[in-house]
Amino acid sequence: MKLALFDLDNTLIAGDSDCLWGEFLTEQGYVDSAAYQAGHEKFYEEYTAGTMNIYAFLEFQLKVLADNDRAQLEAWRKNYIESKIKPIMLPKAIELIEKHRKQGHELLIITATNRFITEPIANEFKIDNLIACEPEEIDGQYTGKVSGTPSYAEGKVTRLNDWLKNREQTFEETWFYSDSHNDIPLLKEVEHAIAVDADETLIAEAEKQNWPVISLR
Repeated sequence: MKLALFDLDNTLIAGDSDCLWGEFLTEQGYVDSAAYQAGHEKFYEEYTAGTMNIYAFLEFQLKVLADNDRAQLEAWRKNYIESKIKPIMLPKAIELIEKHRKQGHELLIITATNRFITEPIANEFKIDNLIACEPEEIDGQYTGKVSGTPSYAEGKVTRLNDWLKNREQTFEETWFYSDSHNDIPLLKEVEHAIAVDADETLIAEAEKQNWPVISLR
């Protein structure tokens, strides 16, 4: 069996689903616009610089889940997917996914964005397997805390290894497509590492490692 792994933000979609969720919430007036936007900008700058504290970010990001009713959140999310995500799903990304699918490869999206946001996006790409940051739930409501290891940077390697341990089959060949230098730890673990519309740091590492550099834009 062969496994194709895909990062999500700025890889399969032409944008960042975290930032777009924040943008959607502020545009609709569901959160304090100035404070939320400032927080998102701060964390995104840290993410691109590779200095983000994932636990601090998740505390910020998951608060809105804890502060609102589950049914209300799901209604918001449905509108968010329609207005913010579907328009930026990249046709070339869909073609790439289908290429792997037709070859009988197992498909998996692995992302640092939380499952509440990313699960319906994975469904839009018709990919059943998803590794994402897991919001903690108690009695069907979110607590605002993260459950388990966040799938960010080296945490993606940990989470993938945990996922593999729970599978009955083994994978003799693996691919991973990503745009971010934060994913270098996992890119180094697979047989086929591919930089997709990559940041400067990842491009430099790709040249050093002789990884292909492609664009899905």
